[in-house]
Amino acid sequence: MGHAVVRSVTVSEASLHDDERARIRDAIDRLLAGTATQSNGSFTVVALAAEAGVHRMALLKRHVDLKNEFYERVRNETNQTPEAEKRLRETVTKLKKTISEQRKEIEELRATAAGLTFANAVLVEKLRSRNSPRE
Repeated sequence: MGHAVVRSVTVSEASLHDDERARIRDAIDRLLAGTATQSNGSFTVVALAAEAGVHRMALLKRHVDLKNEFYERVRNETNQTPEAEKRLRETVTKLKKTISEQRKEIEELRATAAGLTFANAVLVEKLRSRNSPRE
């Protein structure tokens, strides 16, 4: 039978985790106050990670709650939409426009196909009447 591997968290790992979280919270405060020292000061995960001195993936994997808190505070305290959300909204708008244009094109192609099908049927019928023996 397989045995589950149990990994114990050492005291030093726990304190590193807590230190990382504290640095992220301090970085959030600096970014929102406009006093960034380690980043360009933008309201992005990249800037937050740089400001906190952590890898971006730490925010996306281990500290998702702090990333979400950051974006919520950006919305509430600055009345701004986070950059990532702005980009997503722009992408959604572009995609909706593309879908609308493609639907219109599909309808036009269906109408063309229906017209060609009808024209083909007329030509086939003319060909049959030409080639059929006359009584």
